[in-house]
Amino acid sequence: MVTRKTLLVADDDENDVRLLRRAFTQVGIDVPMTVVRDGEEAIQYLHGDIPFHDRITFPIPKLLLLDLKMPRADGFEVLRWVRRQSGLRRLLVVVMTNSDEPEDIDRAYDLGANSFLKKPDDFPNLIKMSRRLHDYWMETNLCPNCAPCRWEL
Repeated sequence: MVTRKTLLVADDDENDVRLLRRAFTQVGIDVPMTVVRDGEEAIQYLHGDIPFHDRITFPIPKLLLLDLKMPRADGFEVLRWVRRQSGLRRLLVVVMTNSDEPEDIDRAYDLGANSFLKKPDDFPNLIKMSRRLHDYWMETNLCPNCAPCRWEL
């Protein structure tokens, strides 16, 4: 059986999501990417609530790319929720946001973020970040022993 390398992107900015998809395509990254538009939807996806209950169609991701400033529930609330779930507490979570405020960085790490990235201001730097993100988190990094990384088809 093959382990699926999936990426869940929680970001309410359609332009940022479109640019991220474009950057992944431009550098040849072929990883299934699902996008949720707010924190509540991210929690619903990870919990397996309808409409995300089919784990073949909506598998637990290998990596959650999480924006902080989202409606309904912000990225901090999602991170806090994830780390309280026994089957998800080791899920790889990379915060990728427009903020570089020290308070946001500290709070994200305090809540269990694996990494904190500031969204690049231009497309060439987004391409570079996308390549590094994929190469490290999806290819090089060894996944912890948790349900998300053992998900098999």
